Amino acid sequence: MKLFALALGLLLLLALAPLAWLAGTERGRAVWEQATSRSPNELIRYTERRLQGHPRLERWLLPPLHALRSRVEPEPPAGPLPDLGKGQRPDSLPLPAGLSTRWAVDTPQAIRDALLRATPGTQIVVAPGLYPFDTPLRLGQDGRADAPIALRAERPGTVWFAFTQVDGIRVDRPHWMFENLDIRGTCARHGDCEHAFHVIGRGARVSIRNNRLSDFNAPIKVNGQDGDWPDAGELAWNTLSNTTPRDTAQPVVMLDLVGAHRWRVHDNHVANFVKTQGNRVAYGLFAKGASEDIRIERNLVICTPQGISQPGERVGISVGGGGTDPQVCRDGTCRTFEHRGGLAANNVVAHCNDAGVDVNRGVDVRVAHNTLINTAGITVRAGSSARLQANLVDGGSWRRDRSVVDERDAAPLARWLDPAAARALQWQWRRAALDGSATTGISSDFNGQSRAGHSTPGALLP
Repeated sequence: MKLFALALGLLLLLALAPLAWLAGTERGRAVWEQATSRSPNELIRYTERRLQGHPRLERWLLPPLHALRSRVEPEPPAGPLPDLGKGQRPDSLPLPAGLSTRWAVDTPQAIRDALLRATPGTQIVVAPGLYPFDTPLRLGQDGRADAPIALRAERPGTVWFAFTQVDGIRVDRPHWMFENLDIRGTCARHGDCEHAFHVIGRGARVSIRNNRLSDFNAPIKVNGQDGDWPDAGELAWNTLSNTTPRDTAQPVVMLDLVGAHRWRVHDNHVANFVKTQGNRVAYGLFAKGASEDIRIERNLVICTPQGISQPGERVGISVGGGGTDPQVCRDGTCRTFEHRGGLAANNVVAHCNDAGVDVNRGVDVRVAHNTLINTAGITVRAGSSARLQANLVDGGSWRRDRSVVDERDAAPLARWLDPAAARALQWQWRRAALDGSATTGISSDFNGQSRAGHSTPGALLP
């Protein structure tokens, strides 16, 4: 990938720079530095934009550029990709202790009433069926740590909510749980279906698990309200996806977390997020807004199952996102960092035409044992500090803007896996497990297998 970057950097200079720049001027050196600190994917898009309106240059330079793209961004294999055991499971997860009361509901109005009246220890169990809603669902009471309140289906795949409102369920009370639901955005205009769950203010320690959420711009939105922050939430075993590209200029982010601390995001299947309007940049999972200590672990993120090079950019996992307006940052400025102390570990990220993992204005961020397949690799930017440990990557790692990176035990994906099989999310190993000390704090792999005595890079052990 470094060779591709150098080739594209030279192509960029030849196409766009006056010959004087090649003589070692300060401007020329700056352009070269920028070119070689960016992934080939970024350089291809940038060069295409700069060539627009120059038909002669386009005639000569677009063919080799597109040939390079076919090497850098191979198309995902045809047909559905496996979920690798992530996302919504067909069986219910074990219920937490403290749910002592059971309410059965079977109409949209009964669901609304139960959400307002339920007291700690109540599980609201929705009967099988389809339930349409056109205004936000609201909560009435706080749960407790020893007695949460739950809204759930008895079995996954039996209860469907159809939302045509901007906010689906507004979570502004602590200790609530939502599980086994299938929630779909059915708005005529994509801009009208923003969130399946909007977790705000006092909505701390929410658990959103084993649901299937589809066709929202940002199915999970998390942010503060009136000085309160919904900390310590859990997003686990959910399938988050879209059936079509999102035709909107609104943010397209499957988890859009702003300012909240200590969230655990694990074992989700996140797929197919494309934004067609505005800046056209879409994300799978991100945390920003002066948030702290997110743990993003054991997720499967597939930016685009088909059409990897379609217009726009897709980033798999980002600690820092695209930046935050100061007035909505937890500290009121985001001057020091977008995120501090986060961990992205044991994730499989595939088929992204931008970074598989991105660190933007992050402090003390750790990126460990991830497998990145057909992505632009790992990007650390905007003065971040990050430790990269034992990642298996086919897109390289890229540092810029005076970021500080400690990278250890990285390995090219092709050294360990057959790349063509990996693009189909099939593991054809070329080497046996590597003995050695496990990475500190990473005790198991993508599948929960113990890493004791193994230092093999990537998310999965052979």
